[in-house]
Amino acid sequence: MSATPTYADWIAVDWGSSTARAWAIAADGTILAEAMRPIAPAVGRAMLTDLIGDWLGGTVPTPVLACGLCGGTDGAPYLSVPVKLAALCPQPAPAQSDRRLALALVPGLSQTQPPDLTAGEETRVAGLLARLPGFDGVVCLPGAQTRWLQISAEEIISFQTCMTGEIFGLLAGQASLRPVVDGTALDTAAFDAALADSLTDPRRLAQRLFAIRADAVLNGTVNPVSRARLSGALIGAELAATRPYWLGQDVVVAGTPVLTELYVRALSQQGVRARVIDGTRLALAGLARIRAAQIKAGGKP
Repeated sequence: MSATPTYADWIAVDWGSSTARAWAIAADGTILAEAMRPIAPAVGRAMLTDLIGDWLGGTVPTPVLACGLCGGTDGAPYLSVPVKLAALCPQPAPAQSDRRLALALVPGLSQTQPPDLTAGEETRVAGLLARLPGFDGVVCLPGAQTRWLQISAEEIISFQTCMTGEIFGLLAGQASLRPVVDGTALDTAAFDAALADSLTDPRRLAQRLFAIRADAVLNGTVNPVSRARLSGALIGAELAATRPYWLGQDVVVAGTPVLTELYVRALSQQGVRARVIDGTRLALAGLARIRAAQIKAGGKP
């Protein structure tokens, strides 16, 4: 006997650079089902139906609200900062081949100086402020691309993106450092030392990176130490570049436990006592908030 199908009142989608996550939501806000799938950068919306198709049913198209990279090159136009969160109004996507869904896209944010873009982080900030109403300060969202966003009075004032996680992944997975940093363990003392060195003089970053390999070859340095030095050097260079975003600021770090632990540790070395928020469902919280505001304003659900 087949299982009873799960049909959603609406569907939330967080489309990242490497992973797509979706939630089937009931009319009362209950999460009926959840799906997650790795994706290739060039997939775009082609895989959306595969991800959520089992939740589509009924006589009218199911509303689907998405943030991140789901829009591709024909997504919602970017909004230039500063942007009030109330301005994050979903935009209808171009006609879908699957008529069972009605896709709307949350616009990302753009910045002219320095040039920058968000890819779902604006929605995570909306979710974070649903948990921390009235927050004024800086939100750090670590990931493959870490974004620092300045928040004041429900408005994203400015932001800065660093490719720290992506660079770490490339160096640890494909470069000559791979054999000496393989694994998951990190030596915290080595991390602290590398962080301090890189933050003090980020100009020497490129030299320090090869020194990690040389020290392992010449002195037999174990992988947890080498891996910690790589992480500390990169995060130290990031903190040097983003100093105005954390120095003297109220900082909240939201992400996966592994990354948030490293960033909170790094900030604490500089005297910043950052708060930690579980970032697992921030995008969902943000999408739910944006949808509720849209319905309240009389827009299509």
